[in-house]
Amino acid sequence: MSAATATVPVPSTSRTLRTKPRSKTPVVGRVILNVVLILGSVLMVMPFVWMILTSLKSPAELALATPNFLPQVWEWSNYPEAMKAAPFLTYFKNSFFIAVGHTSITLLLGSMAGYALARLPFRGREAIFMGFLAMLMIPTYTKIVPQFLLVKFMPLFGGNDIFGQGGSGWLNSWWALIIPGGLTASSVFLFRQFYTSLPEELAEAARLDGLGEFRIYAQIYTPLMKPALATVGLLTFQESWNNFLWPLLVTTSDHLRVIQVGLAVFRQLDSTSWNFLMAGTTLATVPMVILFLFAQRYFVQGFANAGIK
Repeated sequence: MSAATATVPVPSTSRTLRTKPRSKTPVVGRVILNVVLILGSVLMVMPFVWMILTSLKSPAELALATPNFLPQVWEWSNYPEAMKAAPFLTYFKNSFFIAVGHTSITLLLGSMAGYALARLPFRGREAIFMGFLAMLMIPTYTKIVPQFLLVKFMPLFGGNDIFGQGGSGWLNSWWALIIPGGLTASSVFLFRQFYTSLPEELAEAARLDGLGEFRIYAQIYTPLMKPALATVGLLTFQESWNNFLWPLLVTTSDHLRVIQVGLAVFRQLDSTSWNFLMAGTTLATVPMVILFLFAQRYFVQGFANAGIK
């Protein structure tokens, strides 16, 4: 080997690479976040746990100054006794029928209106959309009196003449329970936002294939809206199921009462049957829990997509 040849030093393989120590801050932050989430979950669940435990206590135990958290005697008979206090099967049937009616009308008409505001170019579209946004700012209870007057003076119904006089209109009928709450501005707004997020190229390709606007709405866009349909449908069903004031105002007969109005039989001026009231409330909560479990995946996905937009 020539002397001019340079010798290249070879690093020792025994030398260990020095790595930067990992920071403990992300781990600590994750632990704190988990603790906060667990505490928040416990606070959210505790009212439901208290409701169920109260429904299984006796009146004597509830009358104590400091009642125990757990029932001393588990009174499972409170549930059948609560069902006998009023025709709750009729109330459940009425609430379910009204909630399904509201949800069906909202999904059908709300999706059509949302598609029109999002995809159909027509004069005054933005003004109409601004009107829906303005409707979202109106408190619900400020609309009770105008809606009641419209229902009461509905022409040619309930003995009313063509001018809406002389009878009761839609009062104490299924029309009053279903039609006024059949469509809301919030559902139209949500549908419009979801339709806007879908690509326009789908409609253009469908039009080249000869599809009309209704078929584009029904066959192209709406099948892609499962998260939106589940979100709006669940919110509508929940709002209709828990509605108390409007059915109380427009109905007077038991065969049209709903579950939330029926629970008022356990609340008297001088006392309240808390065990029966909590038993009825627990039963009234079960349909919403089951519905949420079935639609949870689409419901969460719908809100996540709405937040990203």
